[in-house]
Amino acid sequence: MSSYEDYDLKSRVYDKTRSAVGSEIILKLLSRSIASLDRQVVLDAGCGTGLYTAALKDRVMRLESVDLNAGMLGVAESRMKFDVASGRIRFHQASITDLPLPENSMDAVMVNQVLHHLSDDPSAGWPAHLEAIQEFFRVLKPGGSLIINSCSPVQMEMGFWFYKLIPDAMELAKEKIIDLETLDDLLAKCGFMEIHREIPLELVLQGDSYFDPEGLLDLEWRAGDSIWSLVTKDNLAEVLVMGEELQAKGELFSFMRRHDRSRAKTGQITFTCARKAVERL
Repeated sequence: MSSYEDYDLKSRVYDKTRSAVGSEIILKLLSRSIASLDRQVVLDAGCGTGLYTAALKDRVMRLESVDLNAGMLGVAESRMKFDVASGRIRFHQASITDLPLPENSMDAVMVNQVLHHLSDDPSAGWPAHLEAIQEFFRVLKPGGSLIINSCSPVQMEMGFWFYKLIPDAMELAKEKIIDLETLDDLLAKCGFMEIHREIPLELVLQGDSYFDPEGLLDLEWRAGDSIWSLVTKDNLAEVLVMGEELQAKGELFSFMRRHDRSRAKTGQITFTCARKAVERL
């Protein structure tokens, strides 16, 4: 996984600005699977602090939740200790490129805002992404669903008002984002079928806190988006000075509204869904 961010530190504040955005879309996609929702065993690949695990735990039969970072898993386990004790949730410290699960064991795999954290090489064909997708295919039962919640490069450019203040970091972040056409190619290469997408234009990753322009000046607010780990000290200092000046003039909110208009055209989040083919006799 990526080393550009301190995940132990982030685990302490992540949930202050993040929630399981789009969980209702995930449930809708899961409901189209062969098994009914209440009979499904679902893998939360790269579960982080367990936001999506918590959102689905009362709707599916069991969750296997995997993350590489002990700090993130600690937060998740403390939140759902009774579900862990009952066996409805099992947490695993592991990489999504080497899952500690048997083949053909999951009814569905969900991957929420995770793939861009992989240390990868686009010039070599995104080998880490390929390895992860191969693992998702391996653990899925025939007919099982893969749901990937991600941001496209276009959404990175147009979907976040404060990215306009940190263009160099945005370009670095875009280098970590696989384009959707290449993602489709990797999915097909691994054997996935019925690839389709949903792009809910109204959803934002940080929920209501996204619309708080003064959050720009708050370290914990910025911790809700990994892009800030790519911002140089000099650029951050410039952003904070500009934010304070706009705040003093009473213009910070209007700045946010003006630079957020492009989001209506692209949204922030793309859900890519694919299916492992059913074995034929």
